[in-house]
Amino acid sequence: MRMLRPWLLAASLALCALPVIPPYAGAADAQLQHAIDGSWRSAANRARDRYRHPLQTLDFFGLRPQMTVIELAPGGGWYTEILAPVLHDGGHLIEAAPPADGSSPFMRRMAAAFDNKLKSDPAVYGNVRTIPFAPPAQVNLGPPGSADMVLTFRNLHDWLNDDPATLAAVFRAAYQVLKPGGVFGVTEHRARPYENADQSSRTLHRIPEDYVIELGLKTGFQLAGVSEVNANPQDTESVNVHRLPPDLAGPPAEHAKMRQIGESDRMTLKFVKPEH
Repeated sequence: MRMLRPWLLAASLALCALPVIPPYAGAADAQLQHAIDGSWRSAANRARDRYRHPLQTLDFFGLRPQMTVIELAPGGGWYTEILAPVLHDGGHLIEAAPPADGSSPFMRRMAAAFDNKLKSDPAVYGNVRTIPFAPPAQVNLGPPGSADMVLTFRNLHDWLNDDPATLAAVFRAAYQVLKPGGVFGVTEHRARPYENADQSSRTLHRIPEDYVIELGLKTGFQLAGVSEVNANPQDTESVNVHRLPPDLAGPPAEHAKMRQIGESDRMTLKFVKPEH
């Protein structure tokens, strides 16, 4: 774990008092691995497993096949390809995705592409439900206390770039929809410790870990775990994440160097809504 501000470290010590969710085992572990190995996943998406560590990440969050799970802003559906089959029979997957009538052409294209993905394989995605999600205007995730888990992968900087109040509204929405004891699982591009969050988010698409933990605690969550499973020590956290793989958006002369670094260094945080 990285060095945290003293008060954050004190808050982290409360982890010992929280119930420990046992790791995947037996049939559940095999079910998750089967989804990760699924033939419906594209070769390009599977190639990113070594950077995104889906088995270890979802295990850390405590995913179970019987849960009601809400994924925020699924993008192209990288994690949807894994979550949908795991939750297909015994659980519920709700994708909080851009609405088809979104305000920008980009969001409308994303909505159409994601809808087409869900329609492409009913055997895998047939039980997935979508709800409109477009912060800050649309952040309602469902009835209070109706979800076991809310997940977001590499989205926090987009909401912070809109406005710090937008990101705070997303955290509040996740808190409200979760049952007591429910998990808010967060993966995000990591900035250097104690950097100015607004500046690093806008220029590098990264957020300092202490900023995210502070926001979670202010929202009312308890910090139930900090994992380095998605850390990348080769990443200096000083480059715009889109210059790294898979985007390689910088000049061609730097692509070889960026490939050697790999994908961005990422925090992986597990927040829990208190039981009382």
